Amino acid sequence: MSKIKVLVTGIIPEAGLSELRQNFDVTYDPKIETRQWVLEHLSEYEGLLLMGMKGDRELIDAGTNLKIITANGVGFDHIDIEYAKSKGIVVANCPQGVRVPTAEMTFTLLLAAVRHIHFYDKVVRSGQWIDVSKQQYMGMSLQDKILGVYGMGRIGSQVAQFAQAFGMKVIYNDARRLDADLEQQLAVKYVDFDTLVKTADVITLHAPALLSTTGIFNADVFKKMKNTAYIINAARGVLIKQDDLITALQQGQIAGAGLDVFETEPNIPQALRELDNVVMTPHAGTGTLEARTAIAAEASQNLISYLCDNQARNQVNK
Repeated sequence: MSKIKVLVTGIIPEAGLSELRQNFDVTYDPKIETRQWVLEHLSEYEGLLLMGMKGDRELIDAGTNLKIITANGVGFDHIDIEYAKSKGIVVANCPQGVRVPTAEMTFTLLLAAVRHIHFYDKVVRSGQWIDVSKQQYMGMSLQDKILGVYGMGRIGSQVAQFAQAFGMKVIYNDARRLDADLEQQLAVKYVDFDTLVKTADVITLHAPALLSTTGIFNADVFKKMKNTAYIINAARGVLIKQDDLITALQQGQIAGAGLDVFETEPNIPQALRELDNVVMTPHAGTGTLEARTAIAAEASQNLISYLCDNQARNQVNK
């Protein structure tokens, strides 16, 4: 009896695909799997592990035998989930494997931003030296500062724990308030969006890209923030209006930023690249071998559970 065929796109650690290969006839060859190749061959497959290209209507229409698409990560805004639903295709994501590595990257950016690591590194590499006794060169300590978490899900909660280890107090805003018991357990306090913006010394973003969240951090918000405050984004680039952020950083409306995602990635404006008060990474939140292997294994389980047992795990288009 022939095995179910599954297609894997993008660049995936082979170790994360071992169980997938045990259950299915897996096609995985990044050298040939261009978008055009996928469009021409997708009708042969019932499962798709999608990374590195959009799951738009064109791609979904090409998958005439598809039963499930799983994103290779927590984000699924690159997949037209409602159109997939109309075609009877389950769409799933991988919320567990991204939690700790993305939180680690968030806190890496946070520390680098508030302690001016990019600027210091640039100075030392240039062969110069500065006297950090001068206040304009000093960073900010985290002890007793307020971290504002926008989006208190799995990653936001993990970042909150990291922050508390540094002595920070944590407030949060989310479309859904946590249960009182969970708030107490996490030692976090719910506030409205305006209070979060005006109160936090550092704001970190962990919300999905939705119509309601796109561009929510904009010129009006930056004007309300403390001029000593920092913003960190390792979630989705579209949460921030990039041009408004550049202006706020240039004019000193806020102190700095740490960015792993961008509204226009991979094309980063020169004006942003020239700023000394921003530290940037290339959408590398899950960029460790351990993380990528775990995410691929989680995506594999999504496919195995549905195609073998008809049990949808981590479905996002119910």
